[in-house]
Amino acid sequence: MYHRSHDRPVGRAPDYTAACLVMFGVNLIWMLFALLAAFGLAAVVLAGLTLNTWISWLAARRR
Repeated sequence: MYHRSHDRPVGRAPDYTAACLVMFGVNLIWMLFALLAAFGLAAVVLAGLTLNTWISWLAARRR
């Protein structure tokens, strides 16, 4: 049986961290714009505060 893994040596996996962070930012921006269009500035501010609280909680938990 033919296996592709035998054709080339196993190397390191590419680092997609930067691409992941960029796409997270792009998705965050369009979601905040959708919230702004649908519910107004108060919903965007509430979502931002909620995300800030959640990220701060995650950072404190990692320490």
